[in-house]
Amino acid sequence: MELWIPITVGAAFLQNVRSSLQRHLKQHVGTTGATFVRFGFGLPFAALYLFALTRLSGNPLPAPSPAFLAWTGLGALGQVAATFLLIHLFSFRNFTVGTAYSRTEPAQAALFGLVFLGEVVGPLTLVAIAVSMVGVMLISVARGTFTALALVSSVFTRTAGIGILSGSLFGVAAVAYRAASLSLGHPGFAIQAATTLLWAIALQTAVMLAWMVWRDRAGLAQVRAAWKVSALVGFVGATASFGWFAAMTLQQAAVVKALAQVEMIFAFATSILFFREHVNRLEIAGCVLIVAGILALVFGG
Repeated sequence: MELWIPITVGAAFLQNVRSSLQRHLKQHVGTTGATFVRFGFGLPFAALYLFALTRLSGNPLPAPSPAFLAWTGLGALGQVAATFLLIHLFSFRNFTVGTAYSRTEPAQAALFGLVFLGEVVGPLTLVAIAVSMVGVMLISVARGTFTALALVSSVFTRTAGIGILSGSLFGVAAVAYRAASLSLGHPGFAIQAATTLLWAIALQTAVMLAWMVWRDRAGLAQVRAAWKVSALVGFVGATASFGWFAAMTLQQAAVVKALAQVEMIFAFATSILFFREHVNRLEIAGCVLIVAGILALVFGG
């Protein structure tokens, strides 16, 4: 088994843990505060990972080139904007459709990878991406009042447009992070990933902090009061991000993001085991399709 596969699965699992923690934290610090802790409290751990890796390997810190800074800036800001749009979807009554379309990220990452990096994915990989993507979209709308026909026809709605744009920005961010990491040369994929993570999360922290100082100073006080849970979110989030960056250094972003749909299986299991939520047929069908797409990706991609 190629190394990027267990790294991606591990990152998806940790991201689901982080999302569950943020869901709890949001009740105390609000949406903006819960988003900020992912970056602000993750920054020290990102710095620690890079410091430890350079000390253990004996390699010096990679020198950031203009290309690295440009790609990292594009990825960091694109990710923040995509996250903002995804959160904005929750203000709409029919946000589930938009959220479903935001999950087109792997397919869009394949397109952006071709445009920006000249990377081509095989036909079986494209089929695997499509199958798992349909599964994710089924789960996303399974608890709403939408039919398959309504989901397709809703592509021209405002919520669908926001969702697709969010997926586009996530796709751009993934490809940009891969380009940034690869531009560092070859000091080792782990150091490349950790360096990219530190620069990206530092920029994201600065942007989010400036926004909260300007618009939500009360949220900063709430974050400080909940520093223990916030630190846990930062640790788990930084570790998950390190996994994503490492996987995308080793493999094309579109392929990594396709396998990352396994996070929906983890989220599905969490909703059943911990939140005791009801399961319906569409959710089960979606899980089956995700697993089928992942198996095709791992064993035939």
